[in-house]
Amino acid sequence: MTSEPAEGATGPASGAGAAEPGGEYAVTGSDVPFYTIGQVAEVLGVPVAQLRRLDDLEIVQPSRSQGNQRRYTQNEIALLREVIDLTQEGVSLAGARMVIELRRRVEDLEAEVARLRAGG
Repeated sequence: MTSEPAEGATGPASGAGAAEPGGEYAVTGSDVPFYTIGQVAEVLGVPVAQLRRLDDLEIVQPSRSQGNQRRYTQNEIALLREVIDLTQEGVSLAGARMVIELRRRVEDLEAEVARLRAGG
């Protein structure tokens, strides 16, 4: 996934990615905390304040840079997109949090079943 940096955004955090021609950034791993809150807001088409609120409510909590700025991974951006989609469909934030938690539990249980079936 690539995105153009938002106005005022800095380059990669801790050298996580490299600038490509045209000012775009590429990240190699989906768990690399790289994207600034401004970049994520632009990609998702939401206000920065909405992302801060989701962090404050502990729905999606990105890691922090040494300068205490939020840095999002590709996985967190996908999760944010899911939360935003759910809320646009009329699900409350509490409901979206519950849906996400239940999906995580199902994934964990499916992994456990697969492990048990494999004899582990």
